[in-house]
Amino acid sequence: MSCFSLFDFRTLNFTRLLSPVIMELMKLEVECYAGRKADERPVRFRLEGRQYLVEEVLDQWYGVDCISYKVLADDGNLYILRQQTSTPDGPWELVSFRRAG
Repeated sequence: MSCFSLFDFRTLNFTRLLSPVIMELMKLEVECYAGRKADERPVRFRLEGRQYLVEEVLDQWYGVDCISYKVLADDGNLYILRQQTSTPDGPWELVSFRRAG
């Protein structure tokens, strides 16, 4: 059984979850830069109704059926966003959050 990290809005800390089902409760929309190919990298995202500008993509890696990005947002915090690539326009999810400071 996998263990996922998820931002807990009540305590502003990491929460360890045993099930990804709870992650589905958070609405995440990601807008990507489209240069030579579609959806090259995230440029902004909307989480729970708040918009964040991606100031820098710090890291990027590929999984079997997903691509993940570690980004620094305009609020100074770090986020790991993951897109499922097994289907066209695959869904995005917030994998991890770390508050700056």
